[in-house]
Amino acid sequence: MNTNTHTARAARSAEPAVVFTGCELAAAQAPRAASPARSGVASAQPAGRRREVVVKGKRVRTIDVHAHCVIPAACKLIGEDAYRNHMDGIVLEDAASRLRDMDAQGIDMEALSINPSWYRSERDVAAEAVRLNNEGLAEICARNPDRFVAFASVALQFPDLAVTQLEHAVRALGLRGAAVGASVAGDEFADPKFHPFWRKCEELDVLVFLHPQGTPDLARRLKGNGVLDNVIGNPLDTTIALSHLIFEGTLDLFPGLKICAAHGGGYLASYMDRSDHGCLTFPERCTRTLKKRPTEYLKQLYYDALIFTPEALRHLAANVGPERIMLGTDYPYPWEDKAVDHILNTPSLSDDERIAMLGETAAKLLRIG
Repeated sequence: MNTNTHTARAARSAEPAVVFTGCELAAAQAPRAASPARSGVASAQPAGRRREVVVKGKRVRTIDVHAHCVIPAACKLIGEDAYRNHMDGIVLEDAASRLRDMDAQGIDMEALSINPSWYRSERDVAAEAVRLNNEGLAEICARNPDRFVAFASVALQFPDLAVTQLEHAVRALGLRGAAVGASVAGDEFADPKFHPFWRKCEELDVLVFLHPQGTPDLARRLKGNGVLDNVIGNPLDTTIALSHLIFEGTLDLFPGLKICAAHGGGYLASYMDRSDHGCLTFPERCTRTLKKRPTEYLKQLYYDALIFTPEALRHLAANVGPERIMLGTDYPYPWEDKAVDHILNTPSLSDDERIAMLGETAAKLLRIG
């Protein structure tokens, strides 16, 4: 056993298996405050009582596909300075407090994911970090099988290793898919070296949750007031990733891929028709023939509903289909603490569409019986 492995296992025995945190360990925005049960503030929901969501007179099971956590031992193994910032500055949530917040919001289940921070790690370190992550996720899900499922971590900088990790996580640990960034140490997912991973995802028929990691190449321009590195950088990162998967033919090669893009898929669906006109206007710059128009591929992807307004949700549903959209909160960061109501109160949606977004589609994709 190498030194890093020994250190990680020793650290894990002295720490909680899972810490619930948000999209960025060293976040620019404030994390969600302590839950009312811990802070002494009166809660709108009686302690221990779950809000029940009802549509068409029937109880609806709600499933949040965008919720984060970290495994402390894996963070320390990677040597993240951000982890120390996280420990100092973010409320550490145990499962009980997370469940209280879920109950208050009316969220029955969360699909947990860990944002990849190991894509530049050496092979042995990345392998051990992923092992710690996936075993930790499996542990918290086993303790709360009716409240949590999880996306596996994978070391995509080593595609052969990622294939093995994904298969083990799904078949042996019971995880429901994979959580990935929007690129891997600067390499686009459309690179052929990642094809074995996409092939394995298609073979296992699992959902891939794609979450951005920002656009460091634009760091200088995104400085200043307004959290632009997140507000602009994160959706842009997703937009670039999805565009490469479309235009490089990856989605043609693997038509059975099931990818859910965070934050409504970034900007792509909001200005999608320009994608169809690019190759018509500049044919000399398009060297690959696709099987269909670029915009048609958006209807074979999935998206979370974390786009804030009824008009934005209406527009996304009109462009990609309401059956491709699922509830997402980005918990514990307070982008949207009324994610359930966001779907319930969007007037353009039918009741059947609301039911699908709130949990029906996620239950099918994540095999939640």
